[in-house]
Amino acid sequence: MKILRTPDARFAGLPDYPFTPHYAEVGDGLRLHYVDEGPREGKPVLMLHGEPSWSFLYRKMIPAFARAGFRAVAPDLIGFGRSDKPAHAGDYSYARHVAWIAEWLRGVDLTDITLVCQDWGSLIGLRLAAEHAERFGRIVVANGFLPTGGQRVPLAFRLWRRFSMHSPIFPIGRIVAAGCVGRLPPGVVAAYDAPFPSDEYKAGARIFPSLVPTREDDPAMPANRAAWDTLGQWDKPLLTLFGKNDPILGRADVPLQAHVPGAAGQPHARFWGGHFVQEDRGEYLAERILAWLASAASR
Repeated sequence: MKILRTPDARFAGLPDYPFTPHYAEVGDGLRLHYVDEGPREGKPVLMLHGEPSWSFLYRKMIPAFARAGFRAVAPDLIGFGRSDKPAHAGDYSYARHVAWIAEWLRGVDLTDITLVCQDWGSLIGLRLAAEHAERFGRIVVANGFLPTGGQRVPLAFRLWRRFSMHSPIFPIGRIVAAGCVGRLPPGVVAAYDAPFPSDEYKAGARIFPSLVPTREDDPAMPANRAAWDTLGQWDKPLLTLFGKNDPILGRADVPLQAHVPGAAGQPHARFWGGHFVQEDRGEYLAERILAWLASAASR
C-alpha cells in the first residue's frame, strides 16, 4: 500500500482551527489524526465528518462542547484531513473505514459517547453505534442516513457519483462550498483544499461516493442491514437535526425517526442549512445539542 502524508505546513494558519493535533496508528501502519479538546474526564462528544470534508468541518462546534465541560473528539477519516492517505482507490472500502475508526475508538477507549455524525460520518457512525452499542449513550444525526437497499437513489447523488469518478478536476473546497447555502470565505475554501496538495492525494475522496451501497449485491449490505435491525431496537436517545436545503439528504431524517425507538419524543428539527450544516449553522447546531444534552430527553 502506497501511503501519502500531507505536509504539516499545509495546515498552518487555518482560520478558527487552533487545535493541537493528536495521532494514533490503525490498520497497516496508517496514522489517523484526531482533535481532542476539553477535559479528559468529560463525557465524550464524538464528531464524525463525511465526504469530502475533514474535522475542520466541526471547528465551530468543538469549542462550544469543550467550554461546556465535554470532551470534544473529532477524527479525520483515513484519506482525509491530517490522516494518512492511501494513494490507490482500491485501498478503500466501506468495511475498512468502519474497521479503522473502530480500532481507533478502542484505542482511545471512549464510553458513554454522544455521537454527532453527518454524511459518511453517519454511514460509519451508525454502524459503529450498532456494532459497539456498549460504548454509545446517544446519537445525533445531521444530514446523514444508513443505506440498506430499497431506498430511491436521488438523481443528484447519481450525478455526484459520476462526477467524482470521471471529472478531470475534483476541487474539494469548491465542492464543500457548493453544499452550503451560505457563502464560504476564500480562506475557508482553501482550508478544505489544504489536505490535498495534488490530485494524487484525493483517491479516498474520489472513491467515497462509489462506496455508498445502493445495490442488493453490495458487500456492505448485509452488515448495514444487521446494523439497521439493531437500530430498530435502539431505545437510547436519537436526535435528528437537519439542514432543510440539502437536495440529497434533506429528508433522510424521516426513516430514522420512524425506525429507531429512541427517536420518539425527541426535539427533532429541520432548519435553514445545506448538506454541510455544520458549516452553515455550526454554532446553532452546537447550541441545540447542548440544550438537548442538558434535558431529560437525552437521558
